[in-house]
Amino acid sequence: MVGTLGSPRTGAIDAGSRAPFGWAPLVVLFIVGFVDRIEYNLLSGVLPAIQGEWGFSDTAAGSIPTAAALAAAVVALPAGYLADRLSRTRIIAVVVLVWAIATLGSGLATGFVMFYLMRVLLAAAENIDNPASGSLLADYYPPVSRAKAYGLTRVTTYLGGVGTLLGGVLAEAFGWRTAFLIMVVPGVLTALLVWLLREPRRGELDRLVAAGDTAPASPAPASPAPAAKPPFRRQFRQVISIPTLIFVCAGLSLLTLGLAGIFYWLPTFMVRTLGVGTATAGSLAGLITVVGTVTGTLVGSWLGRKWHGTRKGGRLLAGGGGITAGSLVLAGALSMDSIGAMSVLVLVACSLMSIAIPNMTACLADVVPAASRGLGFAVLQLLITGGGAFGSLVVGIASDRLGSLLAGMYILVIPMVAGGLLTLGARASFERDARKVMEDAARG
Repeated sequence: MVGTLGSPRTGAIDAGSRAPFGWAPLVVLFIVGFVDRIEYNLLSGVLPAIQGEWGFSDTAAGSIPTAAALAAAVVALPAGYLADRLSRTRIIAVVVLVWAIATLGSGLATGFVMFYLMRVLLAAAENIDNPASGSLLADYYPPVSRAKAYGLTRVTTYLGGVGTLLGGVLAEAFGWRTAFLIMVVPGVLTALLVWLLREPRRGELDRLVAAGDTAPASPAPASPAPAAKPPFRRQFRQVISIPTLIFVCAGLSLLTLGLAGIFYWLPTFMVRTLGVGTATAGSLAGLITVVGTVTGTLVGSWLGRKWHGTRKGGRLLAGGGGITAGSLVLAGALSMDSIGAMSVLVLVACSLMSIAIPNMTACLADVVPAASRGLGFAVLQLLITGGGAFGSLVVGIASDRLGSLLAGMYILVIPMVAGGLLTLGARASFERDARKVMEDAARG
């Protein structure tokens, strides 16, 4: 039945439960993120094959993610506006269906221009669902389990490395178009699954947690009337005045700048420099990111639980420290002339940086009021999308001008380290910002 996934099993919302609406919403939103990232990462795995067919330069190849990210950045704030005012489950379902259509267009593209436009459309659509998903998770899960919830959904950013693996293998075996055409089916099925999710009332769980209460389950109507909102400009000023949010968003933006550039070109780097085949390069890059991300997320979840409340800004200490150390290890990995040594070090770097995944977004949910969480996550998505927009292009231009793909990748290590240090700086304001949100929720 429509809207039944995610209803409280006991008939009441238990504020003391780690999952008062059950774990079904988390599973569904995990699938959304996983399908999204697999499709996005296909391009990295099939890129050598597409360049071989159409013969475009590294600068042109690097500009595809840049143009796509800029399109995504344009829709980020409007997406946050909609997420705070319309049904979030419906927004996500419609957007996922658009993904499937754009993926079909990518596989059927008859030339570089058409393919380019499909990638831009896909990226814009993908970015619309992020604020809605971030806001929904905070209304499904209380602060005690948000690190787990956000960790499992955000880990899909790196588990999408399966897409790199899949793209490389399918491109070599059946041609690059097959990789995109296959992904249309899970896209459509995922859209149908999201349509079944129940829309929770905004901020109700925060109010219950703050009051230590239990309330009868009262699902929002299928088309809920939005609560009165302040004018968008005032709401936006309130959100960007939260110090923790600004520090974390800026730090993750710099991190994404480096990751987007280095990991986009990593399979191509393996093919050109280390002499491995397209399928091997895609498989290695994909497996490294998947294994490293799972390892880092598990460690990060454990550290987040252990350090939250026992150390000042404990989650931020774990995440920021992991980002900083992982960036330095990644720099060492790129200097290796052996595929084995490089793979091991990249795996360690991925594991360290992934410690941040279950901690950073949980921190943001804790410091942004429920009524503005969609906009808060839109600001995060805007900055990390803007940061990631230019990573691949920087590497591509440097490769063409310096004659060295490695030199372009090294350029991006410095902002990654700076991003880790910035997220560590958010520890100074986190406790104060989180306490204010719960105090406001208790006042109703």
